[in-house]
Amino acid sequence: MKHYLIILVCAIATFNAFSRTKTSTHKLDNAHAEIEAMEGEIEELPEGVDPKAISIKGYTKKASDSKEAFFVTNKTKHRISQIKLRLRYSTVGGELLHERVATVNVTLKPGETQLTSIKSWDIQRQFYYYAGAKPRKTATPYKIAYRLIGYSIPIGE
Repeated sequence: MKHYLIILVCAIATFNAFSRTKTSTHKLDNAHAEIEAMEGEIEELPEGVDPKAISIKGYTKKASDSKEAFFVTNKTKHRISQIKLRLRYSTVGGELLHERVATVNVTLKPGETQLTSIKSWDIQRQFYYYAGAKPRKTATPYKIAYRLIGYSIPIGE
């Protein structure tokens, strides 16, 4: 009888240990959504920079995050080691909140996609990306748009 009791306790402990997994059930479709590219202002681009050389998808930032994360895809025929982006943050209604230039180090072969992150502009952690999960605390949703303003091709590639 003791053996059956010990086996039963071990079996219950094993099932409890394996049943705990970290999963997410909210807004998983966001990983495929491309963020908006800024229109106009093409005269800012340096000669030879194709504004469609990369795409950015799956942008995410919760109100509690100190970083912004997104997927970058290389659409050129060359390897890329760094990208320079102009990022524009606005309210859902279109009011400008912030604009900045970010340099992101990447290692992307042609056609390759990489998850990358950058330090958030929201140092007070009062904003969240509108297409992400709504936070429990009071926070303001925002949209983001980007413009590729440069990229580096490693020498010898």
